Amino acid sequence: MSSTLITGITELITNDPDTEVPPDPALIVTDGRVSWIGSADRAPAADTALPAEGTVLPAFVDSHSHLVFDGDRSVEFTARMIGARYDGGGIATTVEATRAATDERLRALVEARVAEMRRQGTGVVEIKSGYGLNTPDELRSLRIAAEFTSEVTFLGAHVVPVEYRSDRAGYVDFVIGEMLQRAAEYARWIDVFCEPNSPHAFTGEESREILLAGRAAGLELRVHGNQLGHGPGAQLAVELDAASVDHCTYLSDADIDALVGSATVATVLPGVEFSTHSPYPDARKLIDSGVTVAIASDCNPGTCYSTSIPFMISLAVREMGMTPTEAVWAATRGSALSLRRDDLGVIKVGSPAELTVLDAPNHLHLAYRPGVPLARRLL
Repeated sequence: MSSTLITGITELITNDPDTEVPPDPALIVTDGRVSWIGSADRAPAADTALPAEGTVLPAFVDSHSHLVFDGDRSVEFTARMIGARYDGGGIATTVEATRAATDERLRALVEARVAEMRRQGTGVVEIKSGYGLNTPDELRSLRIAAEFTSEVTFLGAHVVPVEYRSDRAGYVDFVIGEMLQRAAEYARWIDVFCEPNSPHAFTGEESREILLAGRAAGLELRVHGNQLGHGPGAQLAVELDAASVDHCTYLSDADIDALVGSATVATVLPGVEFSTHSPYPDARKLIDSGVTVAIASDCNPGTCYSTSIPFMISLAVREMGMTPTEAVWAATRGSALSLRRDDLGVIKVGSPAELTVLDAPNHLHLAYRPGVPLARRLL
């Protein structure tokens, strides 16, 4: 067994109401798990010492990302900055580039993106497929994603691909048939872009059919919902006990009422609104209503090509009415709950040592100093 004593902690955020944080806190990590929390002057002996010299908090959990892709959509982004509207159509461009890429190139791209996340304090990351939209390319996307995380999501129902535009029902049948049965070997989750406001995404009834088929195949449920306008995504997610409904840009009072008291987390993705000139979700209203809120990056080539959870926290505080404390909780514990991972986003005795340190005296600096590389993985 190997143990490390972590000292020099200016602020310790545990997200655990049962863990008392003493003055001058310290941690001991033994074989990858937190084994002791207490005051530094009472710390037991350990094999090695590691000075944190800053704020220690649970590693960020990025519960929504699309990392398996090739191609560049910077021109599309630039067009949106001067008024073009996003409707999901640009996904076809990424599908074409991703299908043409080799396995080796896709693997290298994912590896680089995950490494970029880690350098900014992210621990566990969820990775979706969704840029293959045929059986061989969806399966290889899932296989590559599984090399980097256990939180793999099958998103064959991202949009209707070009070759099926005149046969939407045929594509739904394809997704829930051959593609799903083979994808279930590699994925934990199934997701669907439930967005009747886009001609490229899926209606409420199509989404229901896809999600129920995924559940029957042994997958747990997630939903892209309420991004481009009001729609059935949030209430469908609650009805089917999905772990999370992601985006939540347009929520009615009835949507919020459905989320309150449910096991479905509302995951906000502020980088998307930044990158599409869309209105930001009202996270303040969600929190005040009692909804569990998570923050994730939605790193993808079209609507948010950023891996930075600290940037998302800054946006959530500046644009969505969240306090810095609420935003940090949402990007750690809230995001862990959206993956139904009780072991993540928390620091307590027995928890995995998924730790991040900020080069700052307290967590307020994440929002106070936007764009500054304060966060890094501690272990």
